[in-house]
Amino acid sequence: MTGTPAPRTRGRRAAVLSAALLSLVPFLAGLTAKPDPVRAAACAVSVQTADLAVPLPRSARALAAGGPLRIVAIGSSSTAGAGASNAGHSYPARLAEHLGARYPGLALTVLNKGANGETGPDMLKRFRRDVLDEAPDLVIWQVAANTVLRGDDPDAAEQVIRSGVRTLKDAGLDVVLMDLQYAPAMLAKPRHEEMEERIARVAAEEGVGLFHRYAVMRQWVETRQAALSDLVGPDGIHQNDFGYDCVARTLAASLHDALSVRTTGRVAVKP
Repeated sequence: MTGTPAPRTRGRRAAVLSAALLSLVPFLAGLTAKPDPVRAAACAVSVQTADLAVPLPRSARALAAGGPLRIVAIGSSSTAGAGASNAGHSYPARLAEHLGARYPGLALTVLNKGANGETGPDMLKRFRRDVLDEAPDLVIWQVAANTVLRGDDPDAAEQVIRSGVRTLKDAGLDVVLMDLQYAPAMLAKPRHEEMEERIARVAAEEGVGLFHRYAVMRQWVETRQAALSDLVGPDGIHQNDFGYDCVARTLAASLHDALSVRTTGRVAVKP
């Protein structure tokens, strides 16, 4: 004969059920957990390494006026977001997020104009449509990675970069060049350091900003804040979600510092 369970039996069942539910708490929390602040701290770099070296007057004026601020990120696959789990984890998407946190309420647009496999000449052909016609205040140009990977002529690449920078400057735009990624496939190429020097020379001689992606990533690895496998995917060249986020987080800080100083050297804007 089946009857109503005794109170003691019901109590034991409730205890078992409660224990089972409690065992799920860590799993369920993991589904909605925010980014680990310890891993975010691995993005730290020295001020000197992250410094863009120049002010960004047009962007600073837009910021001082309350916006809008428009940014075009043009480049190849590491701008497009190859290696990321989805487009929202590309560096331009993460840059928009980190800049938005620094400037809440600002009408901010970051356009991703990356295209897989392109070199400098390919990008120059897109400048009118993908850059100038978008009327940005700031252009971040990631360039020369495929030049190195394919073994193309670095001298010709330098001339293309210089020509492109002058086109952007003539249009009155702020310009920041982004150099190579510190990744196994890049390090294996014999002329990668030469290309780094050429990009830096163009930036210095043309008076535009340079985001030292290579040095930033190398510093994370050499200071043991992150391993290369934490930053770069299995193909050995493209960053993963964490790598792109770290680059974007650092670039946002670099842009913030540059935007806080007018050409006179005085602090202009504090978010």
